[in-house]
Amino acid sequence: MKQKIFFLILILFNLQAFSKDYNVLAYGAIGDGIVKDTKAVQTAIDTCTKNGGGRVIIPSGKTILIGTIYLKDHVTLYIENGATLLGSPDIKDYTTDTHKNMYKNEPHMDRCLIFAKNSTSFAIEGHGTIDGNGYRKNFSHETGRPMLIRFLNCNNIHINNVTIKNPAAWTSAWLYCNNIAVDGIKIHSRVNGNGDGLDFDGCTNVRVSNSSFDTSDDSICLQASLPNKPCKDIVVTNCVFTSKWAGMRIGLLSRGNIESVTVNNCTFHDIQDSGLKIQLNEGGEMKNMTFSNLVMKNVPRPVFMTFAQQKACVDAPEEMYRMKAMHHFIFNGIIADNSELDKNSAFFITGMPNHYITDIQLSNIQFMVSGKGTKKDAKKTDLKEYTLETLKGWWPEFSLVGTLPAYGIYARHVNGLYINNFQVTTVEKDNREPIIFNDVINSRISNIYANNKIFKLTE
Repeated sequence: MKQKIFFLILILFNLQAFSKDYNVLAYGAIGDGIVKDTKAVQTAIDTCTKNGGGRVIIPSGKTILIGTIYLKDHVTLYIENGATLLGSPDIKDYTTDTHKNMYKNEPHMDRCLIFAKNSTSFAIEGHGTIDGNGYRKNFSHETGRPMLIRFLNCNNIHINNVTIKNPAAWTSAWLYCNNIAVDGIKIHSRVNGNGDGLDFDGCTNVRVSNSSFDTSDDSICLQASLPNKPCKDIVVTNCVFTSKWAGMRIGLLSRGNIESVTVNNCTFHDIQDSGLKIQLNEGGEMKNMTFSNLVMKNVPRPVFMTFAQQKACVDAPEEMYRMKAMHHFIFNGIIADNSELDKNSAFFITGMPNHYITDIQLSNIQFMVSGKGTKKDAKKTDLKEYTLETLKGWWPEFSLVGTLPAYGIYARHVNGLYINNFQVTTVEKDNREPIIFNDVINSRISNIYANNKIFKLTE
């Protein structure tokens, strides 16, 4: 009997010795939210990867205060339900070897809290919280505003079920990564400016699902800051977006190609700028995207597309990029209710003179707007173009153009625009046309209804 007990104890000891869980408390973390536990967390990560991988545990009931930490191969940072991984309020605790922000004029966002470089097969999981502690009292343009997460040249990444909140800048930047799965997360970033949610730059094979976003800037961004690193093979599904700016922004940083994007089964509500903001301006090519089964409420521009010339990247060459192509987009099955907003609500699609956006389909769309467009609005013809002269070094935003002479769809400089089953209704009288085409060629519309009356476009 004694021999059996001895062997049982020996087996349990060996199982514990070879356990793949690494609790940060065992490596010296205090977990009171006051003492900085950066070293303990990093030691647990280093030990975990050295031993072939496993889970680094942030235990429930604890608040683990850290500065910059580095994730590594085969490590799952597991934040238990009821646990918080809290960013330090001191910019000095954020290291300077975590690459940089790829947008021009924004070096104050170069640092970050969680960083990985050239790593493979790692994850952040659990039902706990990552809190960036990014309040304005802690971080400013002058002191620096660290992003919460940045991954560079990494492969096989999973983020599941965690809540991520209060970054001082972007929630996350994914640069040139491959095979990404994000599922069941919640992002809330409202305590500071530029609070993007998930920014995928030059990434491939990306799946985002079952997640919610409440952000002070774009909730999801797809971009390409390097000419040889395309952003492609992206799927976003079953997500909820609320944002002070855009629900999804595709482009702006667009030195490389952005292509093969599918977005479906999502809702957008209370967004200040646009639901889908699609902008090519840095010399790449943008193509082959489909957006379906979307519901929007209080989203001034359900779809806002621009083809322009502008430098957004911090590494932009001195000469201006030559324009390439922006083509093949399908928008199908959209309900957009803007009846509570002002008159500046429309689908707005604009290329440039002699540089068309090509091959767009809009189908099966119900659009409700407030109306109230005046006769003066209806006669407006002096809409500014998104040219170098008018942009003056800034982004192609809607404010450059202002009130449109149409309350449903305004499209210009488009080659191949096909609209079918589009229904628009106004709460109050609107003196503008429901749809206006300006320099649109090879177009066809069918089954267009404005306030329940069939509409025939006159060009």
